Amino acid sequence: MNTEEKNPMISIIVPVYNVEPYLEKCLASIAAQTYSNLEVIIVDDASTDRSGQICEDYAARDSRMHVIHFPVNRGLSAVRNEAVLKAGGKYLTFIDSDDYAEPDLLEKLYANLVGNGADISICGTENAWAKSGFPRTYSREETICCMARRTPFLWNVWGKLYLTETVKAHPFNERALCCEDLLFFYLVLKGAKKVSYFPEPLYHYAYRPGSLINSGIDAKRCTVLSVLDAICADAAVHFPEAMPGLGLLAMDTSVRLAQQAVENGVAKGNVSAWLKRFQKHIRRHFSWKAIVLGRDAKTAAAVFMLYASTAAFRGTGVIYRCCKRFLSAVSCCHIKRVDS
Repeated sequence: MNTEEKNPMISIIVPVYNVEPYLEKCLASIAAQTYSNLEVIIVDDASTDRSGQICEDYAARDSRMHVIHFPVNRGLSAVRNEAVLKAGGKYLTFIDSDDYAEPDLLEKLYANLVGNGADISICGTENAWAKSGFPRTYSREETICCMARRTPFLWNVWGKLYLTETVKAHPFNERALCCEDLLFFYLVLKGAKKVSYFPEPLYHYAYRPGSLINSGIDAKRCTVLSVLDAICADAAVHFPEAMPGLGLLAMDTSVRLAQQAVENGVAKGNVSAWLKRFQKHIRRHFSWKAIVLGRDAKTAAAVFMLYASTAAFRGTGVIYRCCKRFLSAVSCCHIKRVDS
């Protein structure tokens, strides 16, 4: 067995856009991988900070790194699709440029995939929201249920190893401006037979207040609703056992967007109109089987309230926000008194 057969090339896709404070740590963690037969395809999506130059500096020192510069900003999905087209490895993984990886990420993802005869290998993630579990190999149907319930792993593309040919067969939807990972992962899973997971946190997710997922409510963020509609419609035919989990995911997403709309406002239009839209989405996906799956009584209560009345939901949200501000002000006053 030659070296390429024993240790096939792995392509790493790194999308970059205005991440100067994080980028060096990310690229250094990639350069330090113990699995050496790799290529790194970095796509700079017309960054306006020093990100592009940092990428060039690393590529000059490491011949495995290749940089593509977009002249205009095209978005995350377009960046990933361009990089995937250039990928020459048998396997492929994604690392976001504000995150970083442990040195043995690729080595262990690959060993887990080969050792368990899986189509996709998934490791644990630090700072993400999934509840960790035990090492296990799942069927396609079981994996889709796990994806819907976000246990023990998330649907994000990072922290996973795929066959490159599978990824090339399912390009990212460039019209899905938010949660494109969810749609991509669902489509990839439809072609997978086995998925192997191990909980070791080898991928480190960086929580950024300025990222899209932590920004205000606008039409771009709410494309996730149409993504969930499309997935649920397809799963109802092909994976009916996953429907309660997907229904819960759809309702939970609408509630969280509604809460953020009440707390932070909306970019365009008025809050009431957006709440009506979220209410319609919850009513479309509501089921008692989905509610029973929920682990959070607070979220379930919010679902019921928004289902019944947008006015009541908004009023409760305003009261909650006022109470939170009041308690914060009282806490600050207490601290000042103690300090004085």
